[in-house]
Amino acid sequence: MIGVEETSSLPLPDAFLDFLNQHDLDPSIYTATDSIPRYIRIKPGYEDLLEEIESDIRCKLERVCWLPNFYHLQPDVRIASSKAYQEGKMYGIDAASGAAVTALDISVGDHVLDLCAAPGAKLCMMLDILGSSGSVTGVDIAKHRLAACRTMLQKYSLGDHCRLFVADGTSFSFLPVRIHSGSPLQNENADEFASGEKSEVYREWKSRRPWKERKKEAIAREKGVSKLFSPTQEPELIFYGRYSGVVGMRKNELYQKMPISEVLQLGYDKVLVDAECTHDGSIKHVQKFEQWGWTTFQRRVLDAERTDDLTVLQLQLLTNGFRLLRVGGALVYSTCSLTFAQNEDVVERFLSENTSAEMQGKAAYNRPLWSGLSPNPVHSGSLVHRAAPFYHLARDF
Repeated sequence: MIGVEETSSLPLPDAFLDFLNQHDLDPSIYTATDSIPRYIRIKPGYEDLLEEIESDIRCKLERVCWLPNFYHLQPDVRIASSKAYQEGKMYGIDAASGAAVTALDISVGDHVLDLCAAPGAKLCMMLDILGSSGSVTGVDIAKHRLAACRTMLQKYSLGDHCRLFVADGTSFSFLPVRIHSGSPLQNENADEFASGEKSEVYREWKSRRPWKERKKEAIAREKGVSKLFSPTQEPELIFYGRYSGVVGMRKNELYQKMPISEVLQLGYDKVLVDAECTHDGSIKHVQKFEQWGWTTFQRRVLDAERTDDLTVLQLQLLTNGFRLLRVGGALVYSTCSLTFAQNEDVVERFLSENTSAEMQGKAAYNRPLWSGLSPNPVHSGSLVHRAAPFYHLARDF
């Protein structure tokens, strides 16, 4: 346990202290910044390499008892040069991200949607759990961040059952491709409609993109086109694995709109909405403003108008994630904000507008909750898991 006497010199501006006070948050959460450990996850099947990894990085790894395959280490230890990291046998991931994925309680064969997928560690964990079954669909509004996800999947050889779409998570509408064959090709020779009209068929994805696509991106960069997805664009598929269900499909089949009756039966088994937020619960994020400047912090975290806009976005993401969930499926909503406005209040409003949704019991992991829970029934500890990074040794939560 970290002692409160282990404090850092992180200067919190008065405006932020006022923000914390308004949301009944304890400023001491941010005083142990130098003692918060880093986390890694060793891929299933490589646990026997623990001693070898410890020898390589010259550091003892401490097992995280409430998160399978997770270990924590001192924040100043570098893992990038280690053999296990370079060979893709372990990767860095915050305990908070691991907790969100664990709460999904993913089962073999599930089709999972990550509606805010970047930067990609959660995708890797989901695919690790699924193994050679089911699928994961990752969506993000920022193409450059989703491209980083693609790089991670390739590095750790986890992309076979995954597809990535640059799209707006509030309106994304594509269902998983539910295939029951071991073959990656569903429709290998279906290049034509019955009418004889030509239709693009997806072949196996290649890491080297076509010249036309590279040229188009180069022109966009020269013109200074935004890296963010525009609502007027159609979702862009930037990666798909051999067994993601895409290979052999026509583009018009993949992009077709499904009636609500189809969604209820063929939607996703599990959906994660790890929504954009003010990041006030991320010690790592708050630390960055020492370099960026607290004026930037005021604009990006404390601005009331931006916070209002964020809660609208969060509700929209949650609502769309639920819309894509099959009957009997499960959704996890999470943020790295500690404010009730961006968490319990969003969930409460969502439940009031979606009477077919119901809160489930406690999450799949057995971890004590922070004591800062609201007495409101919708905020009760058995339904909403709220944790502070100071007490739970996490960099983000």
